[in-house]
Amino acid sequence: TTTTTTTTLNRSDALKAKESAIEALGNAYASRDDAPAFRQLFVDLRPLLASAPKAKVAKIIRSLLIDAMSQICGHDALQVELCREHVEWARAEKRTFLRHRVELRLATLHLTMRDYPEALKVVGALSREVKKLDDKLLLVDIHLLESRIHYALRNLPKSKAALTAARTNANAIYVPPSVQCQIDAQSGILHADEKDYKTAYSYFFEAFEQLNSLDDKPAAVTALKYMLMCKIMCGQAEDVSVLISSKGGLQHQGDALDAMKAVSEAYKARSLKDLQHILHNYSAQLGDDPIIAAHLGSLQDSLMEENLKRLIEPFSRVEIAHVANLIELPLADVEMKLSQMILDRKFEGILDQGSGCLIVFDDLKAETMYKAALDTVSNMERVVDSLMSKSTKVM
Repeated sequence: TTTTTTTTLNRSDALKAKESAIEALGNAYASRDDAPAFRQLFVDLRPLLASAPKAKVAKIIRSLLIDAMSQICGHDALQVELCREHVEWARAEKRTFLRHRVELRLATLHLTMRDYPEALKVVGALSREVKKLDDKLLLVDIHLLESRIHYALRNLPKSKAALTAARTNANAIYVPPSVQCQIDAQSGILHADEKDYKTAYSYFFEAFEQLNSLDDKPAAVTALKYMLMCKIMCGQAEDVSVLISSKGGLQHQGDALDAMKAVSEAYKARSLKDLQHILHNYSAQLGDDPIIAAHLGSLQDSLMEENLKRLIEPFSRVEIAHVANLIELPLADVEMKLSQMILDRKFEGILDQGSGCLIVFDDLKAETMYKAALDTVSNMERVVDSLMSKSTKVM
């Protein structure tokens, strides 16, 4: 009996040592972005996975395929292929819970690759299956991913519905801080899209605080960038410097925060030219993030409209080339923006293409005669109805 116990302990220790070695090797490959080596590692591990206990196998696959490989950039197609292989393997081995996690990773990869129909297909089938098992923690992750996919497709009602479902399931169980900060970040993104920047800022602040405590620096920097964006978009650009120099901001100094500070300075100066230079110079920090790029694009449009209104205000007729020269922008861009503003009724005027001029009309006074006539007819109708009801009672 003693010999058997000793042998079991030795096997257990050997398996733990192998598990630690595999995890260290996977992290080493991830740090070097060596995706082909990862693929070969899975091939080499097949004999071990066939003989190891199910719990250990699930842990190894999750640590390698889901955690370590997610750190590798630029090899999404290879990761998709590996995920599909392991989904089929888990289905054949009847490893249901492991298969669900790998399928969730597969849907995330499809979202990253912008293959939205396939991502929705995977996450939809997964959601229906997990609802039957009532695995609420996995349902939270699924609904969060579904919300992100619908947001990427600009289907905001469905994105909000999926986020609400994630919150409902999260309220019924204990949710790890890493998942809670994802819920807060997604809530902030949706509120910012509705121009409710104050509420969005509060959600991003909650996410930032949790990410700071988790020491997840890249995600914390992203949340802080979104906080600064909200301050700029709601007209409180002077608070950006205060936030950057605060205790939380000082921990994450770098190009990302420098870019947002430069944007705030351009906004305070109401300088469209400076903003365009900043968007060009910090394209990696601002343009590569679709959320930041979308909101700063709308900020650029509003600044351009403000500057154009200010420039054309003294004129009743002005050459478009002169306006373009004053605002220091290409003639074609200025002409397109002016025509858009006229169509949106931002001001009254026409573009004379023959002479290349903008003709600005005086603002027309609101016509009140027709409204007053309708109000009079409405009042008369009520009087007639009242008299009719009284005469009916008398008769």
